[in-house]
Amino acid sequence: MDDQCLSEAKTDRVLAIYSRLVGGAVLNKADLAQQFHVTQRSIQRDIESLRCFFAEQELPQDIVYDKRSRGYRLIDNAQKKLSNSEVLAVCKILLESRSMVTDEMMPLLDRLIDCCVPEQNKAIVQSLVANERFHYVPPHHGKHLLNGLWEIGQAVRNHQVMEIQYERMKEPKLVTRRVEPVGIMFSEYYFYLTAFLQDVDRKTEFENEQDLFPTIYRIDRIRAFQVLDEHFHVPYKDRFEEGEFRKRVQFMYGGKLQKIRFRYTGPSLEAVLDRLPTAKVLAEDDDGWDVEAEVFGSGVEMWMRSQGDYLYKVERV
Repeated sequence: MDDQCLSEAKTDRVLAIYSRLVGGAVLNKADLAQQFHVTQRSIQRDIESLRCFFAEQELPQDIVYDKRSRGYRLIDNAQKKLSNSEVLAVCKILLESRSMVTDEMMPLLDRLIDCCVPEQNKAIVQSLVANERFHYVPPHHGKHLLNGLWEIGQAVRNHQVMEIQYERMKEPKLVTRRVEPVGIMFSEYYFYLTAFLQDVDRKTEFENEQDLFPTIYRIDRIRAFQVLDEHFHVPYKDRFEEGEFRKRVQFMYGGKLQKIRFRYTGPSLEAVLDRLPTAKVLAEDDDGWDVEAEVFGSGVEMWMRSQGDYLYKVERV
């Protein structure tokens, strides 16, 4: 067989392999060698040729060996990346959050755009967030948060006790606490640690000593912390669920779990339901809605005051 025939045979073979991979097949090298009457080394070179082609053309595809299936399969890396719209949305949310000092926020935005946006669209995405970047106002606490956030997250995941020095709003200002961290949350410009206190007099430190829910700490007010080599046990049925807690807490004010009912006559019921995820409409008429919601503590009162004359007949049930 002359060189031209050999080249055509290889091309046909590579195209056939690629076609099967695109179709979702998992290909075994020994089986391919037998089908095409070549050596396994030739099949390996075919696979490497396809990989080189993907790289040269900057295609978001690759061929990987699947140990479980004992064969090669095609993966599409484009599905793992964010779309232009998704990156733009995340950038806008980050800027609006005003959650980090400038020299943490801006590099984060740059890396997000650099890693997730195709080269030809980077300038467009940058221009769409440029004005907000220029006028960005960082939080007034001025604290760097990212370095400690992961370490706190690991303590939550591994159920490790922490010792924190926390700056309170009331006297004494700086207190030391041993806590069992159970979650990290974000709300209204700030990151928060939710944790159960150890070794504390609940009668003097708590408004409600029967409060069974975690204490909420603003992470920027944690002046120092240490993750101890001491673990605490949380039965699965008693685990803290951040999602369920978030539905019921307003402005990150903890406190007693309670149910409230009120009459709302404002222009946007959606705004009420979005602010109070546990809210349910009990009745509706031409003038407004009767609503019931389950909430923690007194934080909801701040929102109620903001509603003015639109909200009245508030009662706790």
